Amino acid sequence: MADSADVRTIALGLPETTEQPHFDMASFRIRGKIFATLPDPDHLHVMLSEEDIHAAVAEHPDICEEKWWGKRLSATRITLPRITTPLLTELLTDAWRNKAPRTLVRAFDENSGR
Repeated sequence: MADSADVRTIALGLPETTEQPHFDMASFRIRGKIFATLPDPDHLHVMLSEEDIHAAVAEHPDICEEKWWGKRLSATRITLPRITTPLLTELLTDAWRNKAPRTLVRAFDENSGR
């Protein structure tokens, strides 16, 4: 199962990712755009597309839940002690892809053999 150190390793391994404070939590950004936050040691918020949020929650209801800010569905809340490293990597990468410029995503795909 995963923890905040795993989140940092995976997120900061994605191209051009930086970690910066965001209010009282850590945030991971691609060119200034937040794609994930660590609100506490046991949870992670990943900013997926609405379609991907619904899919993650449907496929992994014991790990993922919808995160609403006001009236907007904006993230998936992940319970870190329950998630596997491969799934964490997939969700963080999807969130990064959702915020990264298309040219950077294409270069990432070409370098990773996708």
